[in-house]
Amino acid sequence: MQVWEVGIEWNGQTAAIAVGNLNRVTGMTILESGRMSSALETNEGQKQLSGSRVSPLAGRPAPREMLVDLARLEKEYFDRKPDFEDANQLVSFGTSGHRGTSLNGTFTEAHVLAITQAICDYRKAQGITGPLYMGKDTHALSSPAQCSALEVLAANNVAVIVQDNDGVTPTPVISHAILVYNRTRQVGLVDGVVITPSHNPPEDGGFKYNPPNGGPAGTEATRWIQDRANDLLRAANREVKRIPYEKAIKAPSTHLQDLLLPYVKDLKNVVDMDSIRDAGLRLAVDPLGGAALRYWEPINAMYGLDITVVNPTRDPTFSFMPLDHDGRIRMDCSSPYAMARLVGLRDQYQLAFANDPDSDRHGIVTPTSGLMKPNDFLAVAIHYLLTNRPEWRAKCAVGKTVVSSCMIDRVVEKLRRQLYEVPVGFKWFVSGLIDSSICFGGEESAGASFLRRNGEVWTTDKDGLIMDLLAAEITARTGRDPALHYRELTAEFGSPSYTRIDAPASDEQKRKLQNLSSDSVKESQLAGEPIVAKLTKAPANHAPIGGLKVVATPGWFAARPSGTENIYKIYAESFKDESHLNAIIREAQEMVSNALGQS
Repeated sequence: MQVWEVGIEWNGQTAAIAVGNLNRVTGMTILESGRMSSALETNEGQKQLSGSRVSPLAGRPAPREMLVDLARLEKEYFDRKPDFEDANQLVSFGTSGHRGTSLNGTFTEAHVLAITQAICDYRKAQGITGPLYMGKDTHALSSPAQCSALEVLAANNVAVIVQDNDGVTPTPVISHAILVYNRTRQVGLVDGVVITPSHNPPEDGGFKYNPPNGGPAGTEATRWIQDRANDLLRAANREVKRIPYEKAIKAPSTHLQDLLLPYVKDLKNVVDMDSIRDAGLRLAVDPLGGAALRYWEPINAMYGLDITVVNPTRDPTFSFMPLDHDGRIRMDCSSPYAMARLVGLRDQYQLAFANDPDSDRHGIVTPTSGLMKPNDFLAVAIHYLLTNRPEWRAKCAVGKTVVSSCMIDRVVEKLRRQLYEVPVGFKWFVSGLIDSSICFGGEESAGASFLRRNGEVWTTDKDGLIMDLLAAEITARTGRDPALHYRELTAEFGSPSYTRIDAPASDEQKRKLQNLSSDSVKESQLAGEPIVAKLTKAPANHAPIGGLKVVATPGWFAARPSGTENIYKIYAESFKDESHLNAIIREAQEMVSNALGQS
């Protein structure tokens, strides 16, 4: 795929951002990050398929008037009461927990109190009697939400372990702490919560739960917590136990500890830190103002690395962020627009990387190619790890989601390993990582984790920091950055074009797509090639994928309904060329439309 570069000026420097090739047939722009920015129009009737246009502000600093009003945000958090007649203002507790903003009543103190009490009740029902690790990121609502949660946890006499000095803690550090604590225990197990809306805009808040397995909570747990929290909300939280924060922080059940150093000290057991040091690499990191900010200097000091923190700013308005493709502030380390500043520095370092605010995602920047697409780095990471981890079991599988690139399939097949393909959601990798039957789990949205060097579990949630450091290990030990490794993979397996678009769908259409049967797809070819698979369940575990995937040898598409908008998402990939990809996209929407009409 041809890529054009657009120069974006940032503080006197020009960042060259690869934004893709404007397709003359379809009228869509394919972003380097794999998203389409404008409407896809076919020649047949100029039918609009998708998408929001790239904002003229994309990649540029946020205007002052766009920054969130922190005082109003906090006031609304404490004062605003949810409207129970509005379903959007109830608790919606999925794998990533509950997310929203106080500005529209979807994330308020009332929500946090109810969710926390529901988690206390869930722990009691499940017999979870050990402490609870609590982390938070740097979003403005995370600190008041942590205070609210601690008031409930202390009142319920739940032992809580939280970072001292009111510090922030990344998601993977909580997962790591849970697993290390529980490793030698059968009773008194710990679990955890992380207060974060991930890479969402600055006005958002989020609250998620990790059970004793250390990973994202499964459907049964999240549904239980959600239903209980909404029952509490509707009863005006009268059943919520609570004590004032001043008492909660000093309660015997509240334990202030350093969670940073145990994690940093253990990194040598998952990444070859000595090789990175010995290579003397000049590295750079932009924590994007997130929870990993305080971790990089201790990593430097402990392992003798040369990692420059190019953006040491912590600002809850995230005013330093270049605007994302839609002109909003979003700390997405897989977006070439949000990553404009770091991409602009790519020639000054041998490798650079970034993470989102809770540090479960990663973005890799190389001098040769700029920001790597998430799928590309996943393929490189898998190929490298499978050939450079001699203590890993030969039979351990590689985990990917149904919407990740088939480059991964080809790499895994060549190395004679088993592929473990599951629905979207990192929770599907948890059990396999725990028992080491899966050595790597990755999602196309730039989230992954992998086993320790000795083949034992590291984390069961996504860990952006070890993916950053793995990129450095690859560069140090091979003398070539990950982008050069990916070029070698494309020379051997072909160069895929991958994208994702959004198509309109009513609530009824989304419901049908969610429950579609593969028998509803009557077509036998996809873009001129025989269809080899029609999937509504994942190949590895036969769990519903919540949509449809259609596969031909040189390309595929998957369609999944959005949980929050009246759209469905089409993921597509071609190992032929861009015109073939466009044909897949056109036929994908036709197939989905036909299947929905027959369901």
